[in-house]
Amino acid sequence: MAEANGQEKTEKPTGKRRRDARKDGNLFQSKDAVTVVMLFGVFYMIRMTLPSIYRTMRDVMLRYFSMVGNSDPFSEGPNMYVYMVVSILKCSLPLLLMSLFLGFLGHGIQTRFNLTFKPLRPKFSKLNPITGIKRLFGIKKLVDLAKNLIKIGLLIALLYGLLKDDMIEISRMFDMPILLSTSRMLQMVFDLVKRVCLAFAIVAFFDYLYQRWDYENNLKMTKQEVKDEYKNTEGNPEIKGRIRSVQRQMALSRMMQKVPQADVIVRNPTHFAVALRYDPERDNAPIVLAKGQDSLALRIVKVGEEHGVFVIENRPLARALYASCELDREIPAEFYGAVAEILVYIYKASNRQDMFQ
Repeated sequence: MAEANGQEKTEKPTGKRRRDARKDGNLFQSKDAVTVVMLFGVFYMIRMTLPSIYRTMRDVMLRYFSMVGNSDPFSEGPNMYVYMVVSILKCSLPLLLMSLFLGFLGHGIQTRFNLTFKPLRPKFSKLNPITGIKRLFGIKKLVDLAKNLIKIGLLIALLYGLLKDDMIEISRMFDMPILLSTSRMLQMVFDLVKRVCLAFAIVAFFDYLYQRWDYENNLKMTKQEVKDEYKNTEGNPEIKGRIRSVQRQMALSRMMQKVPQADVIVRNPTHFAVALRYDPERDNAPIVLAKGQDSLALRIVKVGEEHGVFVIENRPLARALYASCELDREIPAEFYGAVAEILVYIYKASNRQDMFQ
């Protein structure tokens, strides 16, 4: 849809895009890699359990062949069937459990054990025959076809090489004892499976790289999608800017309401103004009630003058207080002396010397 609208997916997927894909079960994984892992595991499990399987099958055959001359072969009743079921489970259950474990492990490692049931929900869009035909002739189907052809070609080549190299050995098996010929044949089969596993592992490695590339490519976003996602998650920049502007206006209004409470305003004629309050009964040091620069500094001075607050011009002190002090906080210790001189002067001028007694 994005390409139809003239927008190409050129942007890397965002973290939210990846999280949403995981929630939807849209994860990349190579089925060939899982198949190879299962093939390796089951192959070696067969080699390990082959003596046990042989003994179990031998006991089953001996038991049932011994019943051939019995006039009533079904005299054992249900025990005969229970014995058969137990023998089958004994031979097959380790292989089934190994296949189940390796399949779960192979998929789990690739998907980081992501569990979601969304892919199981019915989607009526999949019933669209046109979409199905497009998917049938898509690039992924062509890649799958190429992989299957490569697998078949490798299997034929390996089988041909095995028969070519061991043709004489195979012909000699006709004159060997059954156990020896069977052992040789199983060894040849195991060699063939081992080679097939190694060859399929190479195919699975390239399939894994392709699946990862295809997954990342499908997750790419257009620039408009990135912008829309940012708006949805972080909010519209214009709205956020408006909110910040309103917050600044409210903070400025609260600050200007505190100016009449100040004892003195230290100013740098037109550039900086800092309003200070000092109440010996509740303040350990002078408190900064308001500060501003340029037009805001002029507003602070104007409000202060309207409410009878002393305004003192001290350029270096005003600049230093503006740069170093925070609102509603005490002034740094290095300004105690300079500010104290100003307050003493003001208190003397207003006959408030009694506050320092």
